[in-house]
Amino acid sequence: MTSESLQPPGSPARRTVVAAVGAAGLAAALAACGSDDGASGSSSTQDNGNGNGGGSGGGAAAGGAVLAKTADIPEGGGKVFASQGVVVTQPTKGEFKAFSSKCTHQGCAVNRIADGVISCPCHKSEFSATDGSVKKGPATQPLPAKDITVSGEEITLA
Repeated sequence: MTSESLQPPGSPARRTVVAAVGAAGLAAALAACGSDDGASGSSSTQDNGNGNGGGSGGGAAAGGAVLAKTADIPEGGGKVFASQGVVVTQPTKGEFKAFSSKCTHQGCAVNRIADGVISCPCHKSEFSATDGSVKKGPATQPLPAKDITVSGEEITLA
């Protein structure tokens, strides 16, 4: 037997083909993970950005535009404002916090806030509704805080 390659000249090596297929699969998996827009979440925690819990109309809330009324954010829970990329929580009565709605694991949109926990549907990461810290991985970084202003009964994105 000879030590010549059995591979025809000019064709890619098996190792190259296997690596390319693996890279393509990884890219597809990452694209699928990052494409969740949060629409699969409970309607009680989603909002289209006009502060009325998912009705039609309403545009993006630029800095200073009203996100919601304080009464719209449940104590111990919160609401995701997908079009603004923000989640607003009320950890304790009268205390409002805001964080990025983008999970720090792979960028999926968080979609649920209950019992003081913000949840990501993609890989089940959980974050504190009080400070955005990681309560359960795979995420290792907290949700970044967002600036909001509470004036009277209105919550605005700063």
